[in-house]
Amino acid sequence: MDPAHGWAALPKTLKTSLITTVILLGGLILVNQPLQTGSAPQGIVSFQFAATADQAHAILRSWRSEGVLWGRVSLWLDFFFIAAYLFALIHLTRHLMRDRPGVRERVVGRWVRALFVAAGAADVTENILLLNNFNPPTDVVSLSATLCALVKFTGLTLGVAGLVIIRAARRHPLAHG
Repeated sequence: MDPAHGWAALPKTLKTSLITTVILLGGLILVNQPLQTGSAPQGIVSFQFAATADQAHAILRSWRSEGVLWGRVSLWLDFFFIAAYLFALIHLTRHLMRDRPGVRERVVGRWVRALFVAAGAADVTENILLLNNFNPPTDVVSLSATLCALVKFTGLTLGVAGLVIIRAARRHPLAHG
């Protein structure tokens, strides 16, 4: 691989934020292992999408006291992960926009960044709601956290799609220089 088009060509801030994101993701995956139960097959993600108090309560019962501790650890660790992935995505957007001088591309770039920021804000709100849904879970908090999770995943998906569109707009590789 030509170093001008590989990892070495990426800005230091982008590399640092990507490495930090991957390390924190690895930590979250490890912490999530004891949270995977019959009631929560996806661990903390199942808790995020428990739209009712009954579903949330069933998950908490399946986790027992040790699992509940790991659930809280996962949510607190996720705050750091949110900051890391948000910085990584903003830096990636900036890097991919470097050689895109078109007005439409710049507008799309601003929308992509806004989608990523909205996803991060929804993720922070979701975590706060989930931390408040441990004892006792309520329907309002459970549903609100689920809606925040949907906003988060939608924002991230649409933002990444926007990056693909930006890169595909000119059909030539990123110019380095």
